Amino acid sequence: MPVHVTRPAGPEEVLAGPAVSAGLQRVERRLRSLSASSRLPSVSRAVTRITGAGGKRLRPALTLAAALALGGRIDRRTVTAAACVELVHAGSLVHDDLMDGAAERRGVRTLNAELGDARALVVGDFMLARAALTALSSLSKPVAETLAATVVELAEGQFQEAAELFDADRTPESALCSVRRKTASLFRASCLVAHPDGRALAEYGERFGTMFQILDDLLDLGSTAELLGKPAGNDLRQGVYTLPLLTAVRGDCADLRPFLGRRLTEGEIGTVLTRLRAGSMAEETIAHCRDLAADAVAALPGIADPEAAEALHRLPYAYLDRAESLLVR
Repeated sequence: MPVHVTRPAGPEEVLAGPAVSAGLQRVERRLRSLSASSRLPSVSRAVTRITGAGGKRLRPALTLAAALALGGRIDRRTVTAAACVELVHAGSLVHDDLMDGAAERRGVRTLNAELGDARALVVGDFMLARAALTALSSLSKPVAETLAATVVELAEGQFQEAAELFDADRTPESALCSVRRKTASLFRASCLVAHPDGRALAEYGERFGTMFQILDDLLDLGSTAELLGKPAGNDLRQGVYTLPLLTAVRGDCADLRPFLGRRLTEGEIGTVLTRLRAGSMAEETIAHCRDLAADAVAALPGIADPEAAEALHRLPYAYLDRAESLLVR
């Protein structure tokens, strides 16, 4: 008799409850409206091209779930807050692609490849400013201040990372600080803007966002292009020394230190990845992320809404399960 194995729910399924799913449809409509809000049609087309390219919509979904968790409902205010969060995220990706000189994202040409660096830069600026202005005019001053402060943190985190490219002396602590600024800050903001009592979920958002980015950094080193759907080892190519790499080099992969501080050939990148996968990097990083997931869940307040409670409790572990399934051991 065949044995049926229950597949763990993926992150998208965890957030696929009726209220959040219906809310995300409203977020998409609001996002389309904000994307087309420039007085210059060419800017609106460029923004719509970016926001309409798809994506997991994890951050706005987190805003919707947080609103339910804090006793609120998914109303026009919540939908607008979630759309603003996604607009900030998308604008930051435009700037990331520009700084990286990336020609593609998710198999689609980047804005800088399509329009040139100068126009891509101002489109990214427009997206960040539009999000803050919408929050100020349609939501509240505290929400606008939260988003503006988050943009400051995103910029600081990205600057710190850029300043430490190919830095063989970069520390794990510095890499973690950059993660908190450039990624975790927006996860925290996603919770803060959800409800007037959003601070009750800020710690959850920060820890989950930190875990999310560390797992992403681990997969770049510990998975394959076939599994990821994009090239592995990109951080190494660009000289971004992430927490999993730096921890490994200070541990059982100390022999890889001579590979830091310079650009590597594709052959050298393959050598580094093979060595890292043979060491304890994956196990140690997953263990660290499990602690972060547990800390995030422990930080949750009491939640009355069943859909929100299940989603927020399961979400960090769903990302852990997915990461483990994509690792090459």
